[in-house]
Amino acid sequence: MVSKLNKWHIILASNSPRRQELIKGLNLDFEIDTLNDFQEHFAPDTPFSEVPRLMSEGKSLGFHRPLKKGEILITADTMVILPASEGHPGEILGKPASLADAKRMLGDLSGRMHQVITAVTLRSAGGMRTCTDTTDVWFKPLTEEEIDYYVQNFRPLDKAGAYAIQEWIGYVGITRIDGSYFNVVGFPVHLVYDMLDDFDLEK
Repeated sequence: MVSKLNKWHIILASNSPRRQELIKGLNLDFEIDTLNDFQEHFAPDTPFSEVPRLMSEGKSLGFHRPLKKGEILITADTMVILPASEGHPGEILGKPASLADAKRMLGDLSGRMHQVITAVTLRSAGGMRTCTDTTDVWFKPLTEEEIDYYVQNFRPLDKAGAYAIQEWIGYVGITRIDGSYFNVVGFPVHLVYDMLDDFDLEK
């Protein structure tokens, strides 16, 4: 499959260094092109689980130029979702607006299960396909000192949910995951590989 795909021109439309590193692990040739005019927004009543798909497809369709024959554009969107529970209405946890917001998010995640959902969209000149992957993640109860230490030393303002599983907080705080680890990092590479293998490149 790898030799077949390397005959095609793969474009990754993401500035995320984590996604770029993970797709490199598939040993595929690709270029990065992030020029896009998509404005991220969705209706307030949109189910949380549908938002990543809408964002990923919006990024794909907002790509700055038409795709040429033989090109495959990859876009993705990852969201951390805190399910509704007693005392909490549920929330999409995006990138924190400040260090204080990061501490609030980690406090909400402390001692609870949350979901990480990534939608991946492949698009060629003739077709588009989107798939999603979901991982359940459990944090132990975090102390205020642990939250303060992580936020001050790792400053996770560029990370959805205010944390990265591959950093200190993941080592000491995550007790269980159900699903793909790499999805929590930000890119379910097993899903990307299967989607590329199944995608109709002749379109």
